[in-house]
Amino acid sequence: MAQASDSVPGGRMQLGLLLRNGDIRAPSQERVVGWAELREMARTAESVGFDTLWVADHLIFRATKDIKLPEGESRGVWEAFTLLSALAEATERVTLGPFVACTSFRNPALLAKIADTLDEVSGGRLILGLGAGWHEPEYDAFGYSFDHRASRFEEALGIILPLLREGHVDFQGQYYQARNCELRPRGPRPNGPPIWIGAGGPRMLRLVARHADAYNTVWHSTPDRLSEPFARLDEACRDVGRDPSTLLRTAGCFVTLPGADGAPDALSGPPEEIAARIHAFASHGVRHMTVILDPWNAAAIEQFGRTIEALRKLEA
Repeated sequence: MAQASDSVPGGRMQLGLLLRNGDIRAPSQERVVGWAELREMARTAESVGFDTLWVADHLIFRATKDIKLPEGESRGVWEAFTLLSALAEATERVTLGPFVACTSFRNPALLAKIADTLDEVSGGRLILGLGAGWHEPEYDAFGYSFDHRASRFEEALGIILPLLREGHVDFQGQYYQARNCELRPRGPRPNGPPIWIGAGGPRMLRLVARHADAYNTVWHSTPDRLSEPFARLDEACRDVGRDPSTLLRTAGCFVTLPGADGAPDALSGPPEEIAARIHAFASHGVRHMTVILDPWNAAAIEQFGRTIEALRKLEA
C-alpha cells in the first residue's frame, strides 16, 4: 500500500507549472527553449508562488492522430531527469518532478536509482510521476518495445517501489528482473519520494489504487469533467480494498494569458476569473492543479503571479 503523501500540505490547493522546453512550439513562438531560459522561468515561477515545477518525459514527437505535426517533421524536449537535476540546483523551495516518467524508457532499477539520487540532490523535493507511455513513434525511434505496456508498467512498479520505499528488491518477471538489488546509499527520505501515477484504463487505475500516493488526470477546463475519472478511481479503490480518501487527487489545465492564442478549452480572462475557475476544482477534491501557460516565457509566469495571489485570497 502507498505511503501517506508528504508532498501536499493541507489547507490550500498546490499549483504546479509544466515547463515546456525544447522545440515544442506554437507557430507564433518559433524558438528552442534551452536551459538558460528554463532556469529563468523556474526561478520566476518559484518567486511568484508556484509550488511544483514539472518537465515532460518524452524523447521525440512525430505526427499521429494525437500529435498534429506535418508529416515527416519531428520535435522534441530535453531529457527530463537531467533538467530536473539542474532545476534542483537552480531553485530552493519548489517540489520537482517528471510529468510523468515513462517506465519504458529506462531500466526500472536504474530509474529508481536516478530518482533516489535526484531526491538527494534536491533535498527531498522530488515527486516521482510515473506512467506507461503512449506515443509510439518515440518508442520506434529510440528502440523501445511498445507492446504490453500495462504489463511492463506493473512489473516496473514491482521493482521501483520496493527499491524506493525499502531499499531492496529481488524480482524476476517476464519483462524485467532485479535480483538482490539494493539502493545504496539511500536518499534523504526513509520511504522515498511520493509516487504519482497518471492512468486511464481499468487495469492501470487498479495499479494507481494499489500503489500510488496520488492520481493525476489532465487536461480539464471545468471540474465537472473530473466526475467520470474520479468515479472510476473510487471503483478501483474499492476493488483493491483501499479507502479512496487516502489517495491524493490532482488535475491539470491549460491557461491562456493576453497576447496568446492558446488551446480551445483553456482557462482565460482576468486573474480573478482564472483564480475562481481553478478554485472551483477544489470542490471536486483536487488538491494540486498543474497548469500549462500560453505564452510560455518568464513574463507570462510573472503575470500569472497575480492569479496565484487572487487564488490565495479566495482560499483565505
